[in-house]
Amino acid sequence: MSSRPFEPKLLTVLREGYSLKTFSKDLIAGIIVGIVALPLSIAFAIASGVKPEQGLYTAVIAGFLISLLSGSRVQIGGPTGAFIVIVFSIVQKHGYDGLALATIMAGVLLIIMGLARLGEVIKYIPYPVTVGFTSGIAVIIFTTQIKEFFGLNVALPEHFIPKWITYFKSIPHIDIQSAIIGVLTLFILIFWPKVSRKLPGPLVAIVASTAAVHFLNLAVPTIGSRFGTIPNHFAAPHFPPISFDLLSQLSSSALAIALLAGIESLLSAVVADGMTGRKHRSNIELIAQGAANVITPLFGGIPATGAIARTATNIKSGGQTPVAGIIHAITILLLFLVFGKWAELIPMATLAGILMVVAYNMSEWQLFVKLLRSPKSDIAVLLITFLLTVLVDLTVAIEVGVVLASFLFMRRMVDVTQVRSITKFMNEDERSDLSDNPAADPNAIAARKVPMGVEVFEINGPFFFGATDKFRDTMRGIQKPPKVLILRMRHVPTIDATGLRALEDTVQKAKKDGITVILSAANARLMKRLNNAGITEQIGKENILPEIDEALLRAEEILKNKK
Repeated sequence: MSSRPFEPKLLTVLREGYSLKTFSKDLIAGIIVGIVALPLSIAFAIASGVKPEQGLYTAVIAGFLISLLSGSRVQIGGPTGAFIVIVFSIVQKHGYDGLALATIMAGVLLIIMGLARLGEVIKYIPYPVTVGFTSGIAVIIFTTQIKEFFGLNVALPEHFIPKWITYFKSIPHIDIQSAIIGVLTLFILIFWPKVSRKLPGPLVAIVASTAAVHFLNLAVPTIGSRFGTIPNHFAAPHFPPISFDLLSQLSSSALAIALLAGIESLLSAVVADGMTGRKHRSNIELIAQGAANVITPLFGGIPATGAIARTATNIKSGGQTPVAGIIHAITILLLFLVFGKWAELIPMATLAGILMVVAYNMSEWQLFVKLLRSPKSDIAVLLITFLLTVLVDLTVAIEVGVVLASFLFMRRMVDVTQVRSITKFMNEDERSDLSDNPAADPNAIAARKVPMGVEVFEINGPFFFGATDKFRDTMRGIQKPPKVLILRMRHVPTIDATGLRALEDTVQKAKKDGITVILSAANARLMKRLNNAGITEQIGKENILPEIDEALLRAEEILKNKK
């Protein structure tokens, strides 16, 4: 673990020394990523139901803050496709002020998560959940862009299936010119990387399609015709109005934004670690994301997080430190101020084509198909999360997916935890063997004499609320009460409050029945919790022993005293 878990990577870089050679690499990478991010930021904003410039505000402000405070050397932050569905929904219900407030709330939650050191926990949200809602978001993004891609002048229903019914009914009304521009965009995005990877495909598609519309005088919708003039300045700071009712209504949306931002940013940081061989600091990364999402909405921005594709582009372009991310934000700012008005000429069908490719890449359909070969429980979580995202609501999908995955995890932990009697009432020369291969386990009961009147139970696995019924059922299975009950806990890593209660009930019942309980091989963490719960006093310190041999000797001593 890092000795400076809350130190931004930029400070680490400056402390270690920053050379001119490194700066030159960061400069080139930052400019390239800035050029890539410009059209994506506009497209994400429009798809989210806000103005084009709001995507640029986010890319500049959030992109700068995330790189400044990031726990990763190469993380690039800004608006991403993951937020489109939830942002659009909030804007439709509560307007931009509602979105701004939800984003600020999410930012505060992210900061709290980081300070509480929950960065490692968020990374372990089950894979079927993340793939399920990510694929669902991709399907929704693709679906919403069909209207602009084909230039359809129709009012779309809110829900997924009615949207597709409307599309099929609107086939006779497809605008051929818009469709041609959309297809041209897809063609460039698919085949341009085979020509050159130095010049970003989205930029080439925008320049080519915009030029085609202008010189051929095509009558297709553009950003300017749809949204009017794009300002070349930032909005004045504005804090959204707050009310208790609005905070309550936006709480689940804010939680969804926070979880999405946390998951995607840490996922992006993990991908970056794999590409660079370095290790990010997850908790300060969450704090960086939180700070960006608190401040950006004050200037008209939308939710932001670490962007996997842009981060990968940064690394492939030679980015070495957070300075590249800062330069990326400055590049977008300069392009916005100087060429912002030219963005008004970009055809809507071009942005739709770009977002369709983003949706395709985001869907990771190969992984989705691969997961369909997983255990049935994981398939159920994957499909339920996916279908809820597409047909109901992203917030519901995330919440249900995480809860389902948690239940399945608990079920698997219950299956892992075992409570078994490893002795039977026997003659002195009889032995009970837990291990199939006693030689492999020198501490096995098979190599030891267990006196008559002594019963040994072994608990293997976490002793938590999910396993307590199994423990109680096993205890009830004792047909003839022994004089001494040894509870062997060498393979119990932890115990929760329910487990403590079950253990306490067993000790108290044993006392009533005249049975002495001996505890064997509990680790230091267990002992601390047993002490705090007062169970060690009930058992008696003389009956709590570190090894099974000592426990058996103690049992023999008790048997002699009971004769």
